[in-house]
Amino acid sequence: MDKKDKPPLFKTLLIGPARSLGEKNLFHKVSLIALFAWVGLGADGLSSSCYGPEETFKALGGFTHLSLFVALACVITIVAICASYSQIISLFPSGGGGYLVASKLLSPATGVVSGCALLVDYVLTVTISVASGADALFSLLPETWQGAKIAFSLVGVVGLTVLNLRGVKESVLVWVPIFGVFVVTHALVIIYAISTHASVLGSMMVATTHEVHAVSSQIGWFGLLALLLKSYSMGAGTYTGIEAVSNGLPILREPRVRTGRRTMAYMGTSLAVTVVGLLVAYILYAVAPVDGKTLNAVLCEKITSHWPAFSLFSVRFGTGGIFVWITLFSEAALLIIAAQTGFLDGPRVMSNMALDRWFPTRFANLSDRFVTQNGVVVMGITAFIMMAVTRGSVDLLVVLYSINVFITFSLSQLGMVVHWWQERATERGWVRKLAINGFGLCLTLFILVSLTIEKFFEGGWVTLVLTGVLVVGAFGIKRHYRSVTDQLGRLDLIVEAAENSVARGSALSLEPDPAGRTAIVLVNGYNGLGLHTVLQVPRMFGDTFRNFIFIHVGAVDAGNFKGASDIEALRVHTEEGAAKYVAWARAHGFGSIALTSVSTDVMGEVMRLAEQADERYPNKIFFAGQLLFTNETRLTRWLHNHTAFSLQRRFFLANLPFVVLPIRVG
Repeated sequence: MDKKDKPPLFKTLLIGPARSLGEKNLFHKVSLIALFAWVGLGADGLSSSCYGPEETFKALGGFTHLSLFVALACVITIVAICASYSQIISLFPSGGGGYLVASKLLSPATGVVSGCALLVDYVLTVTISVASGADALFSLLPETWQGAKIAFSLVGVVGLTVLNLRGVKESVLVWVPIFGVFVVTHALVIIYAISTHASVLGSMMVATTHEVHAVSSQIGWFGLLALLLKSYSMGAGTYTGIEAVSNGLPILREPRVRTGRRTMAYMGTSLAVTVVGLLVAYILYAVAPVDGKTLNAVLCEKITSHWPAFSLFSVRFGTGGIFVWITLFSEAALLIIAAQTGFLDGPRVMSNMALDRWFPTRFANLSDRFVTQNGVVVMGITAFIMMAVTRGSVDLLVVLYSINVFITFSLSQLGMVVHWWQERATERGWVRKLAINGFGLCLTLFILVSLTIEKFFEGGWVTLVLTGVLVVGAFGIKRHYRSVTDQLGRLDLIVEAAENSVARGSALSLEPDPAGRTAIVLVNGYNGLGLHTVLQVPRMFGDTFRNFIFIHVGAVDAGNFKGASDIEALRVHTEEGAAKYVAWARAHGFGSIALTSVSTDVMGEVMRLAEQADERYPNKIFFAGQLLFTNETRLTRWLHNHTAFSLQRRFFLANLPFVVLPIRVG
């Protein structure tokens, strides 16, 4: 690489050096094993144990023993959702999650609703995770520091955005130690609480029975059921994040299905144990709300109140105080880490929708770090704005949060139910599989309805409106792309004519003459658009050129960067497309060859191949086609790249003659 092509030093230091497709074991280096996927994708779910069990416990008022029934319902729900999503992972091993499931099994329009709901949810995941982490962290600091909390939250969003631009594995490995501290400290809290009260576990069950009779006699059995259902729905945030694995399959280590199912098992087990363990510990230690403290903080203080102190350099330290501080700090840090789920899966959903033309195609592009950079940046900017608008108010963000993920949950489960029913004649064990997804559908639909009713007038309507606006925007973008495709469809006749001319032409292998006048055409796939550009050259310049050289760079994007075999398939497809142009040129008596490559940086790779062609064919002119809209708007400029115009500037700076050939649209 020439010095002029090297990325800025600041970018290299901030984001990291570019990765090469030729790098040995590239996919091994950028993918996650199950343990690291548990950290990156499971932090969102596990962090919900910092507030989910608390919301459940507080919703019961003074009838705390009833939380055992809610704990059992939570375990059943976690198992049901994990089991149903494990089936989704097996059926859709390439990933895509709720968007792909709804699109393929229900309808593309339903898929858009599911995808947009997920995107809003992931933005809120980033915002509420950082905001709640800041709340927890600043609760450990002096009161005078509270004014800096919103600034810390905004900086936290920016920092996470930059970290995720470096790469998937790099953004996850940073958090492994903190994640480990959280798991160890909370495991100790649960084990200590239960083991020191093992003798009273039997009496706790008796007390629960008495409480059931007392509540039912006061408010009736229907009142008891309503209280339990309210408590259950208030803890619905506990289940958010479980869908993350199915969305993030492309970033998992091969074999992806096995890695995904193992990650799902880690997530489900850790979440279920933590939720049940904390609820039982709350009962055993008779935990009650205290202003300015979470229930977990109150629990830890009660557990460690009699722990011994020790002296170090004549200074006494309380063992309990240190443990409480470490535990609460790990909670605060994990809440911030939970934002990783939004940054890992949000851009992935965005890229899948971009590949289907519901979003601008640029969101499927990969950076030189093999990251969906545009999606990460948009997630970061949107979360930053949301943080600034809400001033990091967790109470307000909680109202906006949770609803959307259950829209996706419900649509995914419905799609799987429809699939198993349609495949019942050929699918072995379809009854069991349908029952798993059917039960999951009932649970998630119940939670969705409950949350919507509970939070709609508190501000939940804002989330639904934002999702609706995004859905309408997606349909507008799709309509535009479809219109452009229909208009360009007339160029397909050129392909048929070109193939006929090749069949009738000479089969001679005409090598280009290095001294001859050479037209070097930049193409992007063998199609009517590319042939239109090629045919304009002799129309405009007559018999001036005797050589046609074709440069074709296959773009490595989120749709094909899934494994070494996909990259090789892209390479073959690129070479085959370029070979058809060569065959056309030779059939018409021109000397012709093709220069091909694949890369994430298409323009950079084009410049590299152009410099090679420049050395071999000094008497040349470069040509490229560019869509030209009759009535160009900001929308068309945003939805379509202007690669030819960008290349024109770079070619001119390199003293290479370059001509843009317009292709009129609209």
